[in-house]
Amino acid sequence: MPRKTHTDKEKRGSRPIEHRTPRPKPKIDFTADALDFKNTNLLRQYVTDQGRILPRKYTGMPAHYQRRLTRAIKRARQMLLMK
Repeated sequence: MPRKTHTDKEKRGSRPIEHRTPRPKPKIDFTADALDFKNTNLLRQYVTDQGRILPRKYTGMPAHYQRRLTRAIKRARQMLLMK
């Protein structure tokens, strides 16, 4: 879903100025060391009911955290800790 745009009433030239609302900053309350394949309670928060890994767009994590998360989920699946 795209972010909302707001138009200012001031006009510069012939077009109104549009501002996008900023994306909310993610609240990450764990460290990168907590992203481990043995920490299944944390990993299940980032997996759908069908078992798909949520993308960065929905998790709001930085890229390096998302890569570690994906790697940890795949390892947990291999070890049969998660489905």
